[in-house]
Amino acid sequence: MDLLLSRADGRSRTQVQRKLRHWRIAVNSAYVIKRFFDVTSTLLFLILISPFLLVVAIWVKLDSPGPLIYRQVRVGKDGKHFNFYKFRSMYIDADKRRADLLKKNESADGVIFKMKNDPRITRSGRFLRRFSIDELPQLFNVLIGDMSLVGPRPPLPAEVAQYSLEDRKRLHVIPGITCIWQVSGRSDIPFKEQVELDKDYISSQSVWRDFLILLKTIPAVLTGKGAY
Repeated sequence: MDLLLSRADGRSRTQVQRKLRHWRIAVNSAYVIKRFFDVTSTLLFLILISPFLLVVAIWVKLDSPGPLIYRQVRVGKDGKHFNFYKFRSMYIDADKRRADLLKKNESADGVIFKMKNDPRITRSGRFLRRFSIDELPQLFNVLIGDMSLVGPRPPLPAEVAQYSLEDRKRLHVIPGITCIWQVSGRSDIPFKEQVELDKDYISSQSVWRDFLILLKTIPAVLTGKGAY
């Protein structure tokens, strides 16, 4: 009897190990496909828009003093910190002035900071933000591997410090330039609803769904709805 149980336990362990191996192969294959799609699409897009990027760079430099690129620490997959790039859309003292504006935060949940008429935004910055042009330097984050084209938006460390355990599920995947809630209302969507949409994306993500989100990003950007 003990011998039969031992053999049964052995078969069960073998089946579990086989399932785990198949699962790892499936996960790794999905990552490779997504990474290939990200890199090839990003390189092609950068080549196509390079003249436009040059025009934007000149406008930002002429509009207000300060660096061309704004660099900020964000939280990526599994809590890893990385440098996040954007065209500068605010005056150079924006971070110092943020503390004085916290009481005017228009985000109902209080985790993220949002303000429609933020006085720290430059003239060029208002246009760049409305059409998400300031986000284009994040294409280089995609090439580096810190970000993907599609995935939950990378939060600030201060925002992550306020996350509940449920909110931290957003950190289980590589963050993206665009995501499901950005094509569904952007900043008009409350934080808790953003989390739920991100969790739904994580549980059912695929290259095909990423492609559909990218397509939906085009009209979302052109209309500028919820962007501020």
